[in-house]
Amino acid sequence: MTKMSLSSDAFTFLAQTAAPAGPGGMGGGFMIVFYVLLFAAMYFLMIAPQRKKQKEHEKMLSTLSTGDEIVTSGGIFGTITNVKEDRFVVRVAENTKIEVGKSFVSTVVKQAGAEKS
Repeated sequence: MTKMSLSSDAFTFLAQTAAPAGPGGMGGGFMIVFYVLLFAAMYFLMIAPQRKKQKEHEKMLSTLSTGDEIVTSGGIFGTITNVKEDRFVVRVAENTKIEVGKSFVSTVVKQAGAEKS
C-alpha cells in the first residue's frame, strides 16, 4: 500500500509543477516562429528547386520526338523511333528496339533537327 501512495504522490507533484518556459524563457511563441522559419528554409532549399527541376524534365519530355538521341536513367543510349502515349520505342542497336517509360529518359544527347557542331 505504501508503494501505491508513493507513486500517487509523485504523479500529483509532477502534475502541479509549472511547465518550462522554453529556450531563453520566451515561451511557446518562440517555438512556433522557430518551426515556421525552419519549414520556410526547408521549402526554399529543398522543395522549390526540386519542383523546378521536375517541371524542366516534364517540358523536355514533351518536346521529344522521333529521331532524338536520348540517355535513359539506366545509362542506355538510343534513338527514339516511335512515340507512344506513355513510353518511347528506342533503337539501341541495329535491329534492336526497346520500349522505355517516358519518365525514365534522363537527358537528350541530340535533337533530331539540331545541326552538328
